Amino acid sequence: MNTSDTHNERIAKMTFASVYPMYVAKVEKKGRTKEELDEVVTWLTGFNKQKLQQLIDEKVTFESFFQQSTLNPNACLITGSICGYRIEEIENILTKQVRYLDKLVDELAKGRAMEKILRKA
Repeated sequence: MNTSDTHNERIAKMTFASVYPMYVAKVEKKGRTKEELDEVVTWLTGFNKQKLQQLIDEKVTFESFFQQSTLNPNACLITGSICGYRIEEIENILTKQVRYLDKLVDELAKGRAMEKILRKA
């Protein structure tokens, strides 16, 4: 699926620090914890907690955030719809990576078991 260049640019320039508090609020509202959210982000990106906090403090863009990450090899197992798009059909790599993260946060907020969110056998 093609997303517009404007859509992709907007996502690339958005800062992770501006979205992270919304992720925290979303999962905490549903009874999950910030620590669980951080575990999910760490699984996807390979960042440890210190690096994650550093990137938040630096207010890096999603583009920089994912450029610095080492995406989990099982990230390709994240499928389904998010924000009206089927993840597996998104062609722009950065937009797909951001939607992976959105999908994981949604699964966490919906109470899915951590083993399933982290795509463990």
